[in-house]
Amino acid sequence: MGILKEFKEFAIKGNMVDIAIGVIIGAAFNKVIDVLVKEIITPPLSLMTDGIQLSDKKIVLREAIDATASTTGKAVEEVAIAYGALLEALIDFLIIGFTIFIVVKLMNRFRAKAQDPDNKEVDT
Repeated sequence: MGILKEFKEFAIKGNMVDIAIGVIIGAAFNKVIDVLVKEIITPPLSLMTDGIQLSDKKIVLREAIDATASTTGKAVEEVAIAYGALLEALIDFLIIGFTIFIVVKLMNRFRAKAQDPDNKEVDT
């Protein structure tokens, strides 16, 4: 019975709602960042790198062979390390991390102002 009571207290205090809202906003924010990187940041980078798409960058370990050129008569798929996709994911991560850092920094500043009894701008 202790676990049910703890869960009820957890849900009533609003933590569960806060978590759900955070997950939903995080999913929506991920879509925004994905579009920002792929549609706004990557095209200018592509211009600076002579039209090379970052997501297309890879190290080919084994070339693909079509069925007619293969000695076995079966097509052989390319084996490659797609490091461009990793670089795009790292750019996404850095943008998300920096944005969250700024949001938390602003929230902490507003919280400090709200808790300051000498601050006349905010009712405490």
